[in-house]
Amino acid sequence: MTKLTAEAAGTFAIAPTPFHDDGRIDDKSIDRLTDFYAEVGCDGVTVLGILGEAPKLDGAEAEAVARRFVKRANNMQVIVGVSAPGFATMGSLAHASMDAGAAGVMIAPPPHLRTDEQITGYFRQAAEAIGDDIPWVLQDYPLTLTVVMTPTVIRKIVMDNSSCVMLKHEDWPGLEKISALRGFQKDGSLRPLSILTGNGGLFLDFEMERGADGAMTGYAFPELLIDVVRLSKAGRRDAAHDLFDAHLPLIRYEQQPGAGLAVRKYVLQKRGVIASSAQRKPGSGISATAKAEVDYLLARVARVDRRASLEPQSSAAG
Repeated sequence: MTKLTAEAAGTFAIAPTPFHDDGRIDDKSIDRLTDFYAEVGCDGVTVLGILGEAPKLDGAEAEAVARRFVKRANNMQVIVGVSAPGFATMGSLAHASMDAGAAGVMIAPPPHLRTDEQITGYFRQAAEAIGDDIPWVLQDYPLTLTVVMTPTVIRKIVMDNSSCVMLKHEDWPGLEKISALRGFQKDGSLRPLSILTGNGGLFLDFEMERGADGAMTGYAFPELLIDVVRLSKAGRRDAAHDLFDAHLPLIRYEQQPGAGLAVRKYVLQKRGVIASSAQRKPGSGISATAKAEVDYLLARVARVDRRASLEPQSSAAG
């Protein structure tokens, strides 16, 4: 597999980790999920991210999940989330993932970082821990991680660490941050950097217009993300926004803190991609009322996008 570079673009799906109802990792659903992302046209897959329930896996399980996705991915690039409390664990998973054929790794800041010096120092040490030959993605997600990185801090991290080739942009509001970073590149103070955006795709329509290279998030219809990225790059602004607007109520519903993963897994199960919507404990479930609301939203999206037309109780085989 080719290594990740600053030219990376398109749609990288954030993959949930499929589990059986009893909490065991579901390898067959990992295979189906990977095949699904390839079939719909994703450029890559990111595994063991925040919504991949990575903290609920032990070290051996994390390596096994990463290897399984990489082995199945064929031509898609796989990025592995390696964030960990200690650098020894981070380095071990990073090297195991790259040895298996991953394209790169993703690193998020630990929540205790507060000052700019703490933030830049942490990522310098993290890059040293994994080695400068492993390309990595800087995850900027202050809403969940509580670490605020200004455009200037992001620029310093990127310029101090040549192996940082991508930003996963998930600030909210964050459109001005994208514009600021692209402005740094225009004035020559920031080297080339891929910017893919997250937040469940909630702001993808305007993020693309501000200069994002694509999406890296986990909406249950990655086809929508792919289409919005493609239409935006083609300059078809109204078509991109019209399709995005049709999905926006479901995107919003899936964005609820503490409930989003349950909704996403429920829809992926309905689509026949994973066998169970189960999360490993501790994890939230999805009530019958919430399922009915999601089904209603799917029916509304299906008026515009037939891909959302799903049978109420469809699920994958075990």
